[in-house]
Amino acid sequence: MSLPKQRIESIPAETARVARAAFPKGTLCMRLRDEFGPIFQDTLFSTL
Repeated sequence: MSLPKQRIESIPAETARVARAAFPKGTLCMRLRDEFGPIFQDTLFSTL
């Protein structure tokens, strides 16, 4: 069994707004996403 390919292009605006309201300075994960974007691509795991 394999999972269908899912693309996560951008964070929904309302989700980003709530996250920024909850964490004004951001979190480590938020800062990493802002700086680097997605780290892993589905193609890296295609052979698995």
